[in-house]
Order: sequence, then C-alpha cells, then structure tokens
Amino acid sequence: MITAVGHADLSPATWELVRTELRAHLLGLPPDMPALVRAGAGLPLAFGRVAHESGRRLMVLLPEHGDAFPGGDEGELRAHRELLALAAQIRMLPFDPLDRDACVSADERLVAGCSRLLAVWDGSPSSGQDATAHMVAYARARGIAVDVVWPAGAAREQARHAASVSAS
Repeated sequence: MITAVGHADLSPATWELVRTELRAHLLGLPPDMPALVRAGAGLPLAFGRVAHESGRRLMVLLPEHGDAFPGGDEGELRAHRELLALAAQIRMLPFDPLDRDACVSADERLVAGCSRLLAVWDGSPSSGQDATAHMVAYARARGIAVDVVWPAGAAREQARHAASVSAS
C-alpha cells in the first residue's frame, strides 16, 4: 500500500507541480499497489484524485469518533464527499479530526500500514502546526520506503509557513 502526507500550506502554483510529480511516482510503482489516505482537503484529496485517475484502488480513512467533517467548512465537506465517492473501501479509525495530536497519531497508523510513503515535504523540521518531518522520520525508522515529492519551483504560502515555524 502507498500513502501520501505533506505540507498543507502549499502555494497555489505548487499544487499542479505536486500533482504532476505524484502521478509520475505512481506510474513507477506496481499498478496493483492500492492507495490509502486519511480523509481531508488539500493533499489527501489531491492524492486521492491522482490515485483514482491512475486506476489504483483507493482506501479512505475516516474518523470513527468526533466530527467527520471538521469545522463544517464547505471546502472540507466537498473534499470529504469527493474522497468518499472515489473510495473503493472506507476504513474507520478512532480519532478526533479536531485534535492535532489525534490526527498525528492517525497519520502514524496510516503510514505504518503502508510499504511506501510519498512525502510532499520541503525538508523543514516539524513545527507545532506541521508534522511532515515527523511522518518522514516515523516511516524511515520503520523501514518504510519514503519518496520526497518537492518539485523544482515548489513553494509554501509564506504567511502560513512563517506562522507554523514560529510556533515551534
């Protein structure tokens, strides 16, 4: 199984670069390797779309407890609905999507169940808001193959990135 984690604060122009690189990575992997993602907008939806477009079986993790659509934001609602529509299988996982620590724990379980991780990561350390570096270290410590996806020209939104770095 393959999954993707990464920064949520990508610049608008970076999203297409990342989707293109995710497609290229998926093309280089066995076509019967299913994809697994935790429901959400941003990278989970982008990866879910690319995995589905590549003909991969998509499994989506949903929270067993708490609000399945955190914040009630219309964009999050649409992302969850689309991922559910793309999913070949839905798995329930006991975590509260409004609790950051619970989400990190859920991502650890997601990564632990995979043989490959695509990390949309600029190489920066973990901060109080962004746990991408933690997920990469977590996967590597368990012998899970990690492919860093950070295409030339990729950037993070400066205001959000600066806020997450100052929180650490």
